Amino acid sequence: MSKFHYLPLYFLILFNFSAFSQKKSLKAKSITESITVDGKIIEDAWKENTEVATNFIMFEPDNGKPINKDKKTEVKVLYDNDAIYISAILYDNEPEKIQKEITNRDVFGVSDHFSVSINGFNDGQQDFRFYVSAAGVQMDCLATKDNEDFTWDAIWDSKVAITNFGWVVEMKIPYAALRFSNTQKQIWGLNFMREIKRDVQKYTWNHVDTKIGAIIAQAGTLEGIENMKTATRLFFIPYTSAYYQEDDFASDRTFKAGLDIKYGINDSFTLDAILVPDFGQTRFDNAILNLEPFEQKLEENRPFFTEGTNLFNLGNLFYSRRIGGAPTTGPGLVTNEEITNYPSKVDLINAVKVSGRTENGLGIGFLNAVTEKTYAEILNNDTNESRKEVVEPLTNYNILVLDQRFRQNSSVSFINTNTTRNGSFRDANVSALLFDLSTKANTYNLYGDFKYSTINDIEDYNGFKAGLNFAKTSGRYRYLFTGRYLSENYDINDLGIIFYNNYHGASANVSYRILNPTTLFNKLKIEQELNFESQNTTGKTQEAWYKTIIKASTLKNHYVEFALVANPLEKFDFYEPRNYGSYVYIPRSVSSYLGIESNRNNPLTIDATISGAKFDEDGRITYGVAVRPKYRFNDKLSLEYTLDYTRKENDRGWVAFTNTDIIFAQRNREIAQHDFTGKYALSNKMTLNLTARYYWSYSENSKFFNLQQNGYLAQNDDYTLNKNRNFNSWNFDLSYSWWFAPGSELSILYRNYAQESTPDVEKSLNTNLKNVFNSNMTNIFSISLRYFIDYNSVKNKF
Repeated sequence: MSKFHYLPLYFLILFNFSAFSQKKSLKAKSITESITVDGKIIEDAWKENTEVATNFIMFEPDNGKPINKDKKTEVKVLYDNDAIYISAILYDNEPEKIQKEITNRDVFGVSDHFSVSINGFNDGQQDFRFYVSAAGVQMDCLATKDNEDFTWDAIWDSKVAITNFGWVVEMKIPYAALRFSNTQKQIWGLNFMREIKRDVQKYTWNHVDTKIGAIIAQAGTLEGIENMKTATRLFFIPYTSAYYQEDDFASDRTFKAGLDIKYGINDSFTLDAILVPDFGQTRFDNAILNLEPFEQKLEENRPFFTEGTNLFNLGNLFYSRRIGGAPTTGPGLVTNEEITNYPSKVDLINAVKVSGRTENGLGIGFLNAVTEKTYAEILNNDTNESRKEVVEPLTNYNILVLDQRFRQNSSVSFINTNTTRNGSFRDANVSALLFDLSTKANTYNLYGDFKYSTINDIEDYNGFKAGLNFAKTSGRYRYLFTGRYLSENYDINDLGIIFYNNYHGASANVSYRILNPTTLFNKLKIEQELNFESQNTTGKTQEAWYKTIIKASTLKNHYVEFALVANPLEKFDFYEPRNYGSYVYIPRSVSSYLGIESNRNNPLTIDATISGAKFDEDGRITYGVAVRPKYRFNDKLSLEYTLDYTRKENDRGWVAFTNTDIIFAQRNREIAQHDFTGKYALSNKMTLNLTARYYWSYSENSKFFNLQQNGYLAQNDDYTLNKNRNFNSWNFDLSYSWWFAPGSELSILYRNYAQESTPDVEKSLNTNLKNVFNSNMTNIFSISLRYFIDYNSVKNKF
């Protein structure tokens, strides 16, 4: 056959490569006509000569495959001085099969989805993403290279309609929900995504090559937005809430009112302020029996500290639960004194944050919070007199972030955190320099940091941390090499959280991935990783392990993950002894886990994980199982149960100090957590939610040891004190939520909770349940109303 017969094939390949590798561009059309967001798309502006975004391309599982004609998708964009408007017609030749589960806001569920990703600076590094499901539920997030922050909630409008040819989406996204430069002609990064849930397929308008790690940089562009005259971005969110609380000893009624303010300093920068904060309806903390040498790290549930904080989280120097957390000191007691009231938390007085980005790519963030002076109450048993002592003074917290982005994929950042406590209490300051540099083709990445901490206390001290990482970030074969050094006095715990310091280490990770379907898998990833850490002072091994991880999604859209971890070297724990300069031997071990997740489209889904570890020590093993069945009765009602069980046999850990010795115990431990969640959606704006958690754990000691100076344990037959622990925790939330207007919510919550802790181990589940329910149960009933007010909507009325 002549070589010229292959010319059509050459041209086809060249055309496809060009079409997929070049950025698409869409032009928005300026309008003066009013658009009603009702999912009907009947206004003349939609019908006029407006450019159409179409020819979507599969993102996953079969990356690069054009969308079928019977799933054709057409998107248009209009704009005026208030907002941009998006219409999408999503054709489907089987509209009766469109998935449309009704969920809570920001929960995807089993639904088809459409989304728009907007990058107002077109810098390839941060998207504002707006999703809407076929059931009309909104989801939104701030997306960066490694994270999607769904705690961020914008105020925008959308409507969907199921038709005989598919479904239709109409959106209105106010400029207040975006950030962009103040240039006369705007060029934004833009991409659209369509998810067809029953086929477990996602398509994007501009092709995103999954062989390249950088997704945001592969967006198309939106042009045509010119000469905008945006309105003042000033919003008030007043709230009022009422609480009734009772337990076995007292009852209390509380009424609160306050105000949140959001002000757009310009189109790029926003000020958020919270006055008279109220976090009474935030999610409960998961209390556990904590036998570790470190504090329990708690999730942040307060909206002010979760929404739009991506800038402040750079460098991992900000642990927001420090603000309004537990007091940092204890009172000094003299003979025959006891503490009668020690507060569990410090109240927040107010907080403010300013964040945004200039048109030259410089991100600036500033956060300030003030907490009030807090006292403990102390009783003198001899004189029966009470006194108060400050356990946390008036405290000011500051964070400053400067983040310069450039070249669509790189950045250099400076972060400073400062904690200043009134009077002679401890102060802290931490500064960090970060860099993240990628090649133009997003093939290789070099990133690292240098952090310096200064503590002003009874004894002042300074410390530092340095790290360097080099990675190949594209292709089927990828790798990552890292090195790090933390000095002995590196301490960020006044406004951040860190458990380990005073060590140096290195790690290497090599991975292989199959990104397009084969005869066995939709996707497959195999990782090999080595990690080694050595303590600086002694030179002893702190960590040394080899890990293999295999992750795969099957052709029937089930997910499987397997891992094997070997710890072949003896190592030492420098924190478990709770005594500076001491350390304890940790034996060699091997551990593994296997996890499966069934196809989410099925009404009944089951996630299950089994795990185990064997130590090179007689009878010392750990094993566990986690099972989570979920049943979706229909698009409105679903129930889910989770059992997470762990048993540790012949575990060893610290239990006490004597005058001369550090006492360790050999112990058996069991941990069982039961979670129940339920959702009934009355509509896509109104839901009933149930969350219940029962946690039970015990630690039963069988023999005791003295910790020797060389880190090994010597049996102690003379120690006889009861150091067993039995802990029960119960939480129950039943809530009603109604988003009656954009940004406005009425919520009603009934909550009860109790905890029970004792040195007497009880192994009967029924008895433990009885004990916790017979303990001092706290019951709370609360109603909260938040109302969103746009200054532009009300200014003419006054």
